[in-house]
Amino acid sequence: MTSWTGRRPPPTELDEFIAVHHGRLVGTLWLYCGDRDVAEELAQETLVRVCRDWEQVSRMAAPGAWAHRVAINLATSHFRRRVAARRAYTRVQADALGHHVDPDAAAGVAVRRAVARLNPKQRSVVVLRYYADLPLQDIADALGLSLSAVKSLHHRATRTLQDVLGDDIAGEDEETLHVH
Repeated sequence: MTSWTGRRPPPTELDEFIAVHHGRLVGTLWLYCGDRDVAEELAQETLVRVCRDWEQVSRMAAPGAWAHRVAINLATSHFRRRVAARRAYTRVQADALGHHVDPDAAAGVAVRRAVARLNPKQRSVVVLRYYADLPLQDIADALGLSLSAVKSLHHRATRTLQDVLGDDIAGEDEETLHVH
């Protein structure tokens, strides 16, 4: 039996991956979901899966893109469950008024609201491109889409954002949407 020497072992490749990607995953999911607490939970679940499958993930061409794909898939599943629960509650409480409370309303910004109005695929592309700083090819790999499909989604999404945000974004470069 070895005894504890008090020294921390050198970081592993997995440790370094987690250090680099944890914050990006939380930020990506926060923008995608609009709820910091949900984003933290989903990022943790994503990293659990990365750890569980690290032997395979580490051999991938773009392990960060894979992690972001898992994160977006987990968020989509979260929303599906939430919608199903809301529908069930509404059926049970048919006479009650349903109010949607946005826990992030006070801290919400125009960009977050505009991104939330995009369809899920466009939102995924925008969040992965401008928040996670993934190149378009990595986004295509992460979402299982062709590069041309991602370029098209990106173009339509940025046009929509320009229409919604008006002068706040029109004519600006890509840095306008970076919210790190």
